[in-house]
Amino acid sequence: MLKLYYHPSPNPLKVALYLEEAGLPYELVPVDTRKGEQHAPAFRAINPNGKTPALVDGDIKVFDSTAILLYLAEKTGQFLPPATPAARAEMYSWLEFVATGIGPYCGQAVHFKFFAPEPKEYAVNRYSFEAERHWGLVNDRLEGREWMVGNTYTLVDMAVWGWARVIPRAMGDDAWKSLPNVKRHLDAISARPAAQRAEALKERFTFKQELDDQARQALFPQNARLAAR
Repeated sequence: MLKLYYHPSPNPLKVALYLEEAGLPYELVPVDTRKGEQHAPAFRAINPNGKTPALVDGDIKVFDSTAILLYLAEKTGQFLPPATPAARAEMYSWLEFVATGIGPYCGQAVHFKFFAPEPKEYAVNRYSFEAERHWGLVNDRLEGREWMVGNTYTLVDMAVWGWARVIPRAMGDDAWKSLPNVKRHLDAISARPAAQRAEALKERFTFKQELDDQARQALFPQNARLAAR
């Protein structure tokens, strides 16, 4: 059986959505990142990057959420666009856009707004601006179309959905005013039974919420280098 190493954050959630949509049986293995479980040797043996998610399929180990989505899509043949060079080029392009643009810039925008020490004005401005710019491109892409690639719901839409859920936290409560197409896309996916099941997974476990010294060390180990100076 597939094993998904999971935390209720955007990247693991989009993989959980794929598994639920595809109807694949899987075991959910919680990884509490504020307790530092992502740094445990057993997990690092699966994902050397020490980040969630990770997937185990028998003797096969896959890490990075985009790689996992592609692995599952190729394994099952589900939620792929048409097998044409043009459609596959669009799929790869937008998947990588989420992986290298949307995810990192939204993540850094949240980090510098809520967790980084002062001074941080420059960093907040940079990452907030880039998050807004990236989501503006997705909004433009969805103008006049229901889905990101072709005329069907694909793994690209799942990747976008995982991060679209955190737009207000990354960009502010008014963000949806400038992203109506993204909001429509988000709502359409969130209404799907599989998305609701994926969202409910976090209720199975109790994840640490406190941002105490243990959590800071686990989430921001780079700060130890600053403290040592």
